[in-house]
Amino acid sequence: MTETILVTGGAGFIGSAVIRRLMTHTPHRVVNLDCLTYAANPLALEGAEDNPRYTFEKVDILDAEAVAAVFARHRPTKVIHLAAESHVDRSIDGPGQFIQTNVVGTYTLLQAARSALGGLSDAEKQGFRFHHVSTDEVFGSLSPTDTPFTETTPYQPNSPYSASKAASDHLVRAWGETYGLPVVLSNCSNNYGPWQFPEKLIPVVIANALEGRPIPVYGDGSNVRDWLHVEDHAEAIVRVCLNGSVGESYNVGGNAELRNIDLVRMICVEMDRLVPKPAPHEQLITFVKDRPGHDLRYAIDASKIKATLGWTPRHTAQQGLAETIAWYLSHQEWLLRAKTSAGGRLGLA
Repeated sequence: MTETILVTGGAGFIGSAVIRRLMTHTPHRVVNLDCLTYAANPLALEGAEDNPRYTFEKVDILDAEAVAAVFARHRPTKVIHLAAESHVDRSIDGPGQFIQTNVVGTYTLLQAARSALGGLSDAEKQGFRFHHVSTDEVFGSLSPTDTPFTETTPYQPNSPYSASKAASDHLVRAWGETYGLPVVLSNCSNNYGPWQFPEKLIPVVIANALEGRPIPVYGDGSNVRDWLHVEDHAEAIVRVCLNGSVGESYNVGGNAELRNIDLVRMICVEMDRLVPKPAPHEQLITFVKDRPGHDLRYAIDASKIKATLGWTPRHTAQQGLAETIAWYLSHQEWLLRAKTSAGGRLGLA
């Protein structure tokens, strides 16, 4: 049965990948709700815009009246909630916007979904899902010897960003338990790939290496992240949304734990191959003062989504990085445009 799926933040990095996946791998109609902040890029949706199954709604998730109107117009039976402020450095400098978008915005959507659910037919209600996409950062920091995060790991957020996402996770769970809203959650590891706004680590390294500028690495570079290609994540999101069980949460990881310094060196080696001058790019690495509350390690145990939904990542770190670097080198105008729209403020993930 063809359904209407509402994707919030669909012009963003992960949201656009999800919409591309939905348009090419499902028959469903897609409504993209996005207010087009600095990190959005409609170019990432090229091909979808001319498809009759696709509709764009320029709406801020904080605008309760406008959000309710979108639900009334399109009557979605699935919601994939991706709209969020996601950059840790920005959350440290200005936490207020993160509280508004990630917490209040999620509340606004939950209320709209709850209200809209009452107007659906019994069959539509049966298939309704509110899929909230979150981060592994809500679980806090692991030591080098700790086992990876599971779906039952206690929450212990350490940054304003992760605290705001933890709060939104709890709201989603509460609306499921208290009001019977059919919710499902997923928590992912660090994403990378095409169209990521270059304030996160991988595109920052590529951009700086390309321009021969210092490549900043926090502290001594020993912080560990699990890297997940955005196309793999998009596939997981679609599976969870369409086939996940109500009330369940699913961890999504890339099976690619790397120290930041090792990741940066891998990028430098690939840049040496593709852009020989200036080289070696590793000479550009510059260690900078660590940021406050910098979690040491994230790691995901994704055995549940593999066992229940048959999902595993398709990209290895080596393959995914090589493809991502090649993409950025062929889309250097995106690096320039993003740098301009950010006012030159390109930070680190």
